[in-house]
Amino acid sequence: MKTIAIIGLPNVGKSSLFNRIAKKRIAITSDFSGTTRDIRDHEVIIADKPCIILDTGGLDDSNELFTNVRIKSMEAATKADIIILMVDGKMLPSVEEKKIFYALQSHKKPIALVINKIDNDKEIEKAWEFGEFGADKVFPISVSHNRGVSALLDWIGSFLPEIEPEEPKIEEDNEDIDIESLLALGEDEPEKEEEESNQINIGIVGRVNVGKSSLLNALVGEDRAVVSSIAGTTIDPVDEYIDYEDKRLNFIDTAGLRRRGKIEGIEKFALMRTNDMLEGADIALLVLDGSEPFKELDERIANLADKNNLATIIVLNKWDKKCESYEKTLEELRYRFKFLAYAPVITVSALNKKRVYKIKDMILDVYKNYSQRIPTSKLNALFKEATIRHHIPGDKTKEVKIYFATQYDVKPPKIVLVMNRPKALHFSYKRYLMNKLREEFKLEGSPILLFARKKGERDESLDI
Repeated sequence: MKTIAIIGLPNVGKSSLFNRIAKKRIAITSDFSGTTRDIRDHEVIIADKPCIILDTGGLDDSNELFTNVRIKSMEAATKADIIILMVDGKMLPSVEEKKIFYALQSHKKPIALVINKIDNDKEIEKAWEFGEFGADKVFPISVSHNRGVSALLDWIGSFLPEIEPEEPKIEEDNEDIDIESLLALGEDEPEKEEEESNQINIGIVGRVNVGKSSLLNALVGEDRAVVSSIAGTTIDPVDEYIDYEDKRLNFIDTAGLRRRGKIEGIEKFALMRTNDMLEGADIALLVLDGSEPFKELDERIANLADKNNLATIIVLNKWDKKCESYEKTLEELRYRFKFLAYAPVITVSALNKKRVYKIKDMILDVYKNYSQRIPTSKLNALFKEATIRHHIPGDKTKEVKIYFATQYDVKPPKIVLVMNRPKALHFSYKRYLMNKLREEFKLEGSPILLFARKKGERDESLDI
């Protein structure tokens, strides 16, 4: 499938064009220069042909962060099949843009000069000033007003391969087939469960500068995300997948989070995208900085994983610069993150790629636990034994009983207890039952949702 890279200086409208072609708001757009920092790709249909479009970061050398962004963007453009160099039609042509155009032109690939922000016919004269580039294909457009975009898409479509039509299936004569016999074969077969997805969505979360992007790069085996020492480098969530064992691991590097009072400019968009991403995730890799004491913000970010009922793995990064012994660090971690007591902990150095490979196997194990379905008979046997060993505290003078237990959903395991007095089930006894579940079944890394309901009571929030 061919790829089309949109490249240019900051704030010329690359992400807006990306969203226009994708027909949805994928990339964050704002008036802040340098909003896009990582390469974002999306499969689209142009001229009835599938292709992949790349949104790249603005080409700027003003600091370490933007220099790294520039390198990534130029690499993406040189690897693409078709290049769109976008410029701001309200500005005069710059020497820097000419250098970029000539550098890209040398790769002998289809390249178009797209002059954005030509909002009406009167402004078309401004586009003539870019004639000094000597581009064969020039498209004056206005992304915001959707002017001239269709001509650009037609040009792109001319370079995309035609889709080969599928050969029509020839139906065989089935007059001699005994339909009744075929139907009878499946009568005694149990109903098949819905096919399990092969993809695991993993969100990488943590505060700014804990090494989330470095961890993503180490996990996928290439420099996919822009890394710099400047806090808040990642704005748009960056996703990248690898195939491991029999699963597709889809990693999403989210923006680093700060205290609410320190969120500036486009970071408010990043926070919104992080929350949206976590709603669709299965596992959270909670990245903590092992080279310094934990902060209150670490706990608040960890609560996002707990709030979204995600399986969780705690990654202590920068362990090559650890500030305390493992035993002391683990003791402090378990004390401050009591609500994630079920989450396994791994120490790594993302920069040196030390022990990062072990995270992949941990993800598979945790996801298996997160997706586990416990047989009803085993659940009831466990709870029966648990209530015999430790009786349920009564409701004043009334006895509290569990009649029946069943798991009605997975990811995470959701279990309902059918009782005579569900409101009398104290949270401490519920915690006791969950501990028994963890002792009996492999549930490391996964939360458990336990609900108490009265016999015959229906709660639509449980979807049972």
